[in-house]
Amino acid sequence: MTGRVVSVNTSEVTREKKEPQPQVELVAEHGIRGDAHAGDWHRQVSLLAMESIQKMRDCGADVGPGAFGENVTTEGVVVHELPVGTRLRLGDSLCEVTQIGKVCHDRCAIFRQVGDCVMPREGIFVRVLEGGTLQAGDAMEVLAEAPASGAGAAGTKIDAATAEAEAAAGAETDRV
Repeated sequence: MTGRVVSVNTSEVTREKKEPQPQVELVAEHGIRGDAHAGDWHRQVSLLAMESIQKMRDCGADVGPGAFGENVTTEGVVVHELPVGTRLRLGDSLCEVTQIGKVCHDRCAIFRQVGDCVMPREGIFVRVLEGGTLQAGDAMEVLAEAPASGAGAAGTKIDAATAEAEAAAGAETDRV
């Protein structure tokens, strides 16, 4: 299964829109050089499909790549349906899916504008196994899907109900 990279996006601080970049460097076991979310943890790089962004546009949101805080905007693969543990080739980098979805601690501007946000349900997170460069137009290839167990060694799949419950409880499980 193949798709493509639409945009690569970074920010120096968390909880902000990421800005599109001409090219980024993915560093093994770290993430994107210079991005606020890089580090020694399971959510080094975030991905969101352009198809998910289009859902929000259809609801009236004026959004594009990076608006949801994703590092990599993709198209052609339904990324949130990939099981945790799936390996992806992003450009010349090798990554592994570690988490599907995330807790939304406070309603973002997009949610306040249209009453919904796709990132908590359809955003995914990966760790970088082999570094390299990545830019818009690069290929994204699904190399091997892990068994659909919903959990992996370094992460979990968070369904919408779990995400809502954790958000309501004020769980602090992420940096975003």
